[in-house]
Amino acid sequence: MTQSVVVQVGQCGNQIGCRFWDLALREHSAVNKKGIYDEALSSFFRNVNTRTDGDGADLCKGKIRSLKARALLIDMEEGVVNEILQGPLRDLFDSKQLITDVSGSGNNWAVGHKMYGCQFRDQIVEKLRKTAEHCDCLQCFFIIHSMGGGTGSGLGTFILKVLEDEFPEVYRFVTSVYPSREDDVITSPYNSVLAMKELSDHADCVLPIENESLFDIVSKINQMTNCGKLGSTVKQTSLITSSAGGIKHNREKPFDAMNNIVANLLLNLTSSARFEGSLNMDLNEISMNLVPFPQLHYLVSSLTPLYTLADVNVPPRRLDQMFSDAFSKDHQLLRADPKHSLYLACALLVRGNVQVSDLRRNIERMKPSLQFVSWNQEGWKTGLCSVPPVGHSHSLLALANNTCVKPTFIELRERFMMLYKKKAHLHHYLHVDGMEQSNFSEALSSLTDLIEEYNQLDASNCGPAIDPPRLEIAV
Repeated sequence: MTQSVVVQVGQCGNQIGCRFWDLALREHSAVNKKGIYDEALSSFFRNVNTRTDGDGADLCKGKIRSLKARALLIDMEEGVVNEILQGPLRDLFDSKQLITDVSGSGNNWAVGHKMYGCQFRDQIVEKLRKTAEHCDCLQCFFIIHSMGGGTGSGLGTFILKVLEDEFPEVYRFVTSVYPSREDDVITSPYNSVLAMKELSDHADCVLPIENESLFDIVSKINQMTNCGKLGSTVKQTSLITSSAGGIKHNREKPFDAMNNIVANLLLNLTSSARFEGSLNMDLNEISMNLVPFPQLHYLVSSLTPLYTLADVNVPPRRLDQMFSDAFSKDHQLLRADPKHSLYLACALLVRGNVQVSDLRRNIERMKPSLQFVSWNQEGWKTGLCSVPPVGHSHSLLALANNTCVKPTFIELRERFMMLYKKKAHLHHYLHVDGMEQSNFSEALSSLTDLIEEYNQLDASNCGPAIDPPRLEIAV
């Protein structure tokens, strides 16, 4: 069994990470009735004997003593991390897993990347190494961050480069939350484009998620729940955490439900690493099968059902309908329409009591409506995990390497240029040591090159797919 480490950076990253750990514990508690530390738990959790001095000895087998998340929590404002440490998940982390400051990054990529990156590099490397030493077979780092702020975009992408330098053989999966068009951070286009260059250069896979798309989904969930009477099949108190989640709030904040959706995406993505299944999919197989070109590693995710913990009493979808939903734009975590764009490859991660025959039947049913590149017509990767999400019989996560991400990047470039043409707010970045105007032009050039690669793919597949001629061999 392999292990993975979660690195959550900035306010957004830590709030999503907090929801992930809370929901992961719920899933394991629903399956692990005897409280025994097993291989499923070991993929993301350590079992620590807290009675020993120092770091605490890891217990490989036996009863659960004290679970510690394989995680690093980083934020240059300590508010969210402090909330986590005062909430129900406080025992899941200790001081050796935290890096915080008090002043924040001021929504400035340069402060997060150049200033705090240099300041905290040694500390980050030391804590990453300590976390890695507790793994028998470290397979993957998950980075969770936002693109619009300063710490998430700047320090988050700095850590990505550090991971490539220090752990070149370990896969780097990045969950990046992109700002909305009406974002209240005026410099978010700068931060996002500067971060994009680092993601293109140093990540193995990026799961771009748009705030607007999450907001649309939450609005639909609210409409559905308000239409009928609410009842929950999820117990009000879990075996390990309270139903309130990892942070105690007097009332739920608007983005709590949005963070919940991203956490469920990560739960489904990691389900094969945590539980048994008839067709397990390793995380390295996702990168191997879905990324034919190094820089085109942006995977559009869609999730169904979308109501895993928001409202589990929504009537379960028929299995075939679930597959249809996964390919509709309403279930995308990015505002895009993959059906009218070009697929490079697609992965389907199914959970629950689903047969391989169901999977193959639905792939054959969906194929005619999806346009794949001519050289990868059979570009499907499938995984079956036997353990469904809590409260559901089955679920499906679809990951598509699709040119439909291009409009998101084009719009981001346009918003960047509106500021950059006027050199607006540029001085806030250039006064930071190590930051130069060439960083902006290089980031813009990198994004333009990425868009052009998608353009070339679209252009090369305009006509009908024709099999290339084969050399005739005389018998």
